[in-house]
Amino acid sequence: FAFAKFQTSLRGDWGEETLTSRPTRTIPTFLALYIFGFLYQLILVYDALRLKNTIQVIGLCIYNVGLLVYAAVQMDQIHQAIEELSGRDYIDPAVWEIERPYLIAIPCVIALGTVLLAIIAWKLYDEFAWTIYKHISADLRMKRRYLTFQIYIALLKFDFFFFLGFTIQFVVVVVNTQNSEFYLTIAAIPVTIIILLLAGFFTRKENAPGMLAVIVLYFAGLAYFLFKLVRMYQPLRRSDYDPVRRPLTTFAVITVILIILTIVNACMCMANFGRGLKPHIAGRKLESEEEKFANGGMGSEMANYNYGHG
Repeated sequence: FAFAKFQTSLRGDWGEETLTSRPTRTIPTFLALYIFGFLYQLILVYDALRLKNTIQVIGLCIYNVGLLVYAAVQMDQIHQAIEELSGRDYIDPAVWEIERPYLIAIPCVIALGTVLLAIIAWKLYDEFAWTIYKHISADLRMKRRYLTFQIYIALLKFDFFFFLGFTIQFVVVVVNTQNSEFYLTIAAIPVTIIILLLAGFFTRKENAPGMLAVIVLYFAGLAYFLFKLVRMYQPLRRSDYDPVRRPLTTFAVITVILIILTIVNACMCMANFGRGLKPHIAGRKLESEEEKFANGGMGSEMANYNYGHG
């Protein structure tokens, strides 16, 4: 509703005059990215339930908190954009009073959803932990290795969203960027997807040279985001990032934290290569007792994870 109301309330020849500050691009970008964030969350929820990944279920609770923070930042950005456009008579200032209750309701609903999701995650953790216990056995060292693998795979999936979110906002909203910087940012999207897919593949196959190459690329990505974070606050470039500095900063900081955690877990996964974990993660799927019964009780010893998609 907020997205449609903002777009339909624009009037006059706003396209050219607001090209520099781009409030008319900023708000649709924020809202479209927010919608994508929830759709991506649905995919991750289904994926976590299918794979019985307890860590991914917990990660989804934290992911929801991130969306909550983004909703709070977004409300202030929409207010600023409407004030700027109404000052040029490109939008009715009354639009803010119409949108405000919905924008306040969004973080409130997300907060309630996060609490409910945390309760459900706790229940699922108990259920999945028992299934994993039967799959991995009582070997505590093997369970720790399996947990490290679960954390790493979950981090890769969250890395994708926050990197994509940062890149889309930078490409669409930020102005006065050099052509080389713009095209390199565009090219980084497919390259990142390939890197994340290879990261999961090399981990499952316990390919040490491939993992080393991926870790080097992680450090390159970390340097890139740190560079962007510093650049946003340089005096000569501050005005270029004004319309999107706060959300870009939020995404950049979260992505930097995720990359650091991913590097640490990638090293831990490498340390576990050749220690018996590979058969437990090589393209199989866990089944619950109900699923085994539905399948006629067959394959009780064959139930395990299928991480075929990374």
